[in-house]
Formats: sequence, structure tokens, C-alpha cells
Amino acid sequence: MDSPKDGTWISVVAPDEEEIKYITERFKLDTGFVRSSLDEEESSRIESEEDQTLIIVDYAVADTNTMGRAVFFYTMPMGIIITKKNVITISLKDNNIIDEMSSGMMKNINTTYKTRFVLQLLLRIATRFLAYLKQIDKLTSFTEKQLHVSMKNAELIQLLDLGKSLVYFSTSLKANQATLDRMFRSGNIHLYEEDRDLLEDVLIEVKQAIEMAQIYSQIINGMTESISAIINNNMNTVIRKLTVITILLAIPTIIFSFYGMNVQNLPLIDNPLWSILFAFLGTSIAAFILKLK
Repeated sequence: MDSPKDGTWISVVAPDEEEIKYITERFKLDTGFVRSSLDEEESSRIESEEDQTLIIVDYAVADTNTMGRAVFFYTMPMGIIITKKNVITISLKDNNIIDEMSSGMMKNINTTYKTRFVLQLLLRIATRFLAYLKQIDKLTSFTEKQLHVSMKNAELIQLLDLGKSLVYFSTSLKANQATLDRMFRSGNIHLYEEDRDLLEDVLIEVKQAIEMAQIYSQIINGMTESISAIINNNMNTVIRKLTVITILLAIPTIIFSFYGMNVQNLPLIDNPLWSILFAFLGTSIAAFILKLK
């Protein structure tokens, strides 16, 4: 492989051990930086070591069902290593952001200015968070309509998954915001005036995404509490009906039991029709009393 030109962007996705060893030696990367970029539990941060700077940010991922519909969202870390000559992105899985930028779908992308390219990448990550948050809002509204028709476990599980997704998004966005604030204040990365404006745009997008995630999370929490109250109310209604039925069935059972045993001095014991009449009257009176309550 020829030496890449200055300002070249190298994208590494889901590398195996041989590829990790190759890129580490080929571009003289810090081994810890590479390993951290591939750690699924690594939190967002910025760190500098000699002539290299590592930026780890979380990006949004959507899981889809067999019909291609997004049903669950989560976040994954991506490492951005800035060297004197190149920008190297390392991620555990394929992601749409890297695909879009590498395929030329996004305009005005220039890797010659490394800092500006990184900020454009971060802006795209923030924009994708906003897009997925809007999808979550639409899924929440759709699930709510489905729950109005019939309260099934599938809709309840979908609502819980969306709430969990919002927790992941909110946590990752706050970590990304802290990293961006540190980039803005620290001197780890040299920022020109245009770069500072772009960084401010990224911060605005991230803050907006955090606010949206918090609002949608409150909406889902409110819906969950309302659904819980409805379920409890329905359960109380069912239990009350079953109790009434049990009481009404118990009255004729008791009367027929007395007339069916050798109990002395029962009224009108010689005619079995009277026991049926007493059972009917007792059940009717009990039903009338229970209906008034």
C-alpha cells in the first residue's frame, strides 16, 4: 500500500486482529487509542498523546425487524484518531454515517482540513441522532394509537424498548456534549474561526437532541404510568364482576343445599318448586343490591 497523501481519511470498520496490527504499525498509531476505539463500553472523551489526538464519540444505531422497520435504537462508540497527516476513523460495526460520507452522498466534504472534516463528521452524527429521535416520536404515536384499539403485549414491549432507547440516546448525547465542550475550551485541536462556528453548530444540534430525548422520555414515562393505571382499573373491574357472579351463584347453591338435605321444619319443603322460587328471589334481591353499589 502506498503512503496516503496528507489529509487522507482512512476508515476502518470491524477490523480483525491482523488488520488492527497492520493499521497500528502502518500509521504508527497509539495501541491504546486503537483498542479504546474498538471497546464497546468506551465512553465519549478526547485525549492527546504526543502528535496524535483521540476523539471517541457515540453514534446512533437503529435495529430493524424483518419488514425493515426500526424497532429499537442504541448507540455505539466510534474512534477518531487525528495524526499530523491523516484522520482515521475506527468503529466496531458498519454505520450509515461512514457509508454516506465515503460514498460521496454528503457535499462539501474536504478531508484536506482535518479539523473541519472531523467537525463535519460530528455534525452528521448529531443530525442522525435528531433523525432517529423523530422516528422514535412517530413510533411512539403509532404505538399509542394501537394501544387505544387493543392493549397487547407487543405494543407494551415496543413502548418499553423506545423508552430504553431514549435513555441510551440521552446518556450518549450528554457524554458527546462534554467531549465537544472540552474540544471548544482545550487546545488539543487547533480551531480556526470557521471551525469554531462549525463546532458551535454541532453543540447546538447536540443540545437540541438532548432536549428532544428528555421530552420524548417524559412522554413515554407518562404513557407508561397511564397504561399501568388503566390496567389496574381494568383488573379491578374484572375482579368486581367475578365477585358479583360468585355471590349470585352462591345464593341458589346454599338454598338448594338446604332443601336437598334432611333439614327439619323448612318452609314449603314438600314442593320442590318453592326452593327454585326462593333461589330466584334471593338471587334477584342480591343482584339489585349489588347493582346499587
